[in-house]
Amino acid sequence: MKANAANFLDFLRKSPQFVIPIYQRAYSWTRDECKQLWDDILRAGRSENVSSHFVGSIVYIEKGIYQVTSQSQLLVIDGQQRLTTVSLLIAALAQELERSDGGPREPVEGFSPRKLRNYYLVNPEEEGDLHYKLLLSETDRATLCALVRGDEIPDDCSLRIRDNFAFFKEKISSCKGDLSALCRGLAKLVVVDIALTRGQDDPQLIFESMNSTGRELSQADLIRNFILMGLEPELQTRLYTEQWRPMEKGFGQEAYGAHFDGFMRHYLTMKTGDIPNVREVYEAFKAYARSASRPPTIEALVKELREYAGYYCAMALGNEPDKALRWAFEDLRELKVDVAYPFLLEVYGDYSRGIISRADLSRIVRLVEAYVFRRAVCAIPTNSLNKTFATLAKMLDKQRYVESLEAHLLSLPSYRRFPSDEEFRRDLKTRDLYNFGTRRSYWLRRMENHGRKERVLVNEYTIEHIMPQNQELCPEWRAALGPDWQRIQQTWLHTLGNLTLTGYNSEYRDRPFAEKRDMPGGFKESPLKLNEGLGQVAEWTQEAIAARAELLANLALEVWPAPDLPAEMVKNHRRGSTGNGNGRSIQDHPALLTSPMREVFEAFRREVLALDDCVTEEFLKLYVAYKAETNFVDVVPLSKRLRLFLNMPFSEIQDPRGLCKDVSNVGRWGNGDVEVSLESVGELPYVMTLVRQAFERQMGTDGDL
Repeated sequence: MKANAANFLDFLRKSPQFVIPIYQRAYSWTRDECKQLWDDILRAGRSENVSSHFVGSIVYIEKGIYQVTSQSQLLVIDGQQRLTTVSLLIAALAQELERSDGGPREPVEGFSPRKLRNYYLVNPEEEGDLHYKLLLSETDRATLCALVRGDEIPDDCSLRIRDNFAFFKEKISSCKGDLSALCRGLAKLVVVDIALTRGQDDPQLIFESMNSTGRELSQADLIRNFILMGLEPELQTRLYTEQWRPMEKGFGQEAYGAHFDGFMRHYLTMKTGDIPNVREVYEAFKAYARSASRPPTIEALVKELREYAGYYCAMALGNEPDKALRWAFEDLRELKVDVAYPFLLEVYGDYSRGIISRADLSRIVRLVEAYVFRRAVCAIPTNSLNKTFATLAKMLDKQRYVESLEAHLLSLPSYRRFPSDEEFRRDLKTRDLYNFGTRRSYWLRRMENHGRKERVLVNEYTIEHIMPQNQELCPEWRAALGPDWQRIQQTWLHTLGNLTLTGYNSEYRDRPFAEKRDMPGGFKESPLKLNEGLGQVAEWTQEAIAARAELLANLALEVWPAPDLPAEMVKNHRRGSTGNGNGRSIQDHPALLTSPMREVFEAFRREVLALDDCVTEEFLKLYVAYKAETNFVDVVPLSKRLRLFLNMPFSEIQDPRGLCKDVSNVGRWGNGDVEVSLESVGELPYVMTLVRQAFERQMGTDGDL
């Protein structure tokens, strides 16, 4: 590696050509970064006390992979953003000087339009790609080249290149012909010129460590570079052209930057069952890519990524071609349940491979929607949802796909339960649905459009409180509600029975109910299903609100239905039922057949099975397992004690008495990294506090979202 400080413009002038490799991210600086650079340049240009302004480093391989001529191209590892932005500024400056009316065409020596182009933007004696000083990757190349030539930019242009060039033209125009400070500031820019030696320096390691300035690399940027950077040129180009570039186009320029990191997190969760930290997706991907469970080749891995990215775009970005599925995914997006995507990615993959039908996929999406919305209405904490969906696909019998999903959801424990019709109906009628966050318009739209083939666009309407929000109700309203009108208003104002949709909100205002009902455009004339029956109501009283709430709650049971399976079928689908059909029992453990361990064990099993209805017991040859979704505590019976193994990391156990041992690197019969002994019934209360930690960690009730 060779590193030297260099004047930025001299560096550009002496370098034959910079090439941004295909594996690099697209140009990503926004107007904020461009404005900062512009301000820094003008500050340097206006001050005699500023001799230079450092803008970062340019890291490149001196003799790049692509030596198509004797002219050596410089393959840029780090510094694309600075190179591109300064090139856009110089191109905008050259255009301004070319069209200046009577002003100086060379405000500072060396800054004529011809010199700006021939020194810093093009190689005047070369043709084709070699004509340009800077060749960007495919997303941005055509747009920058068109701007350098002074041509019209392509229709499918790079939005960042276009917008930042327009920004610099606007700023230059605001100088009103006085461009000397800009030119002097440009002449003071300094970079660190870092040339790598191919075969000796590791570009990937350097790339990961050189992002100290400019816009931070996304996890997706790092992943793309990790996959493509070390490949042979032919394979690198083919994978990018045939797989990665189409994947980027599927997202679109703006969505790629906003959604790709999230997609990668969902993909890894689906593949591994573990949920990576949002800041550690790249590290999780590297671990997966180096594991035995990934596809057998890099090419197969990239192909798989593209396939699942397509599924994600269909679900999360509205790219689904089938209308019914597109509506189902749109409804799910409004609930903002991103944690469901790891499960749905696998389900969509099975749909794509013909394992399930379109109708089955639609039914599954609607089932997920109902599960999430019912829990929200019933105010069940959401902190277990990510773990529920991370492992949900593994719980299914794919020979009976939908049935096993319904059975599994119905058998989930209280923390993760699918609310019953009774619980959902009760809470829906009394819940504050107006202050329901982003779900407010969602539930109204879903109820209005249920059963419709032509959807009503709810965003064209506003939410109407039939009984007004005004705390000083008019006399007509007070008379209708009775002497207890304040309590009635406070109790029922934001609830299901009192809310509807209208296009006449400003006309309705706080009018009495009879006027809202009978006026032109009033409830009698409303075409909305949500307003059916309001035209026949004589007075809007507490009883009328409750009656409408009952009707809408019945409709809600159709919109968000619960699975309807016989109890025996649900029981048959439950994983790990007592005994698990292996024929073993307590009789297979001699240490439990006599006192005193029998008494201790019976007390322990009563406490563990009482944790939740989902907990099951399974007698195995060497130990007894207690399971929720999987083992959370295993018991190895000995003659004088019970050895318990808690299935959780030793670093997470809260053990004030210090009874637990770390057995993560020790051979053992049970599962889990934490061992604790139980010798008497008197020790049970404290030991159960430890067991409960393992149970709650597995059930997602430890606050980890």
